[in-house]
Amino acid sequence: MENGWLRKIAEDPGHSQWYIKRFRDMAAQGHDLVGEARLVDTMVPRGARILDAGCGPGRIGGHLATLGHEVTGVDLDPELIAAAVADHPGPEWLVGDLSQLELPGPPFDAIVCAGNVMTFAAPGSRVEILRRFARHLAPTGRAAIGFGAGRGYSFDEFLADVAAASLTADLLLSTWDLRPLTPESDFLVALLRHP
Repeated sequence: MENGWLRKIAEDPGHSQWYIKRFRDMAAQGHDLVGEARLVDTMVPRGARILDAGCGPGRIGGHLATLGHEVTGVDLDPELIAAAVADHPGPEWLVGDLSQLELPGPPFDAIVCAGNVMTFAAPGSRVEILRRFARHLAPTGRAAIGFGAGRGYSFDEFLADVAAASLTADLLLSTWDLRPLTPESDFLVALLRHP
């Protein structure tokens, strides 16, 4: 099966621009769009190296950069990367496939992967994406990955893939604002680390 985001933009070539406009409009209306960034900021010292994996138009990585972190954002959609460059100068924004992630430089202190990115990934690529995260994560670093239920990737499947990628779950939450995961939760935020 193919990547769900690529399928969306093949079916609707205007989808990326709609997505960019949606978040620009929400920002203009004063919506809180950086809850994920606040959580990641608590996990690292100031000036940390952070990977925004599946960064979209840069709202999370852009905010983390304003807090003094060294941010690299990667997304496979060139239109989203162009918006990130335009709206959030400073971080390094790269077009790339997370299942082929190979970035130079030292490992990252944190990786954030929000916005249901893992559910858009082709099912056959998910373990490889997590393996690539593990390779790019500093020995004491952590990855924060969040996605909703009912998107074709169960939380149990994800946790099995985490183990297959030689990572372990440090903490499982149901929201980016630290609410505990329950059997009824319809969202997962997993903080992962090396075993």
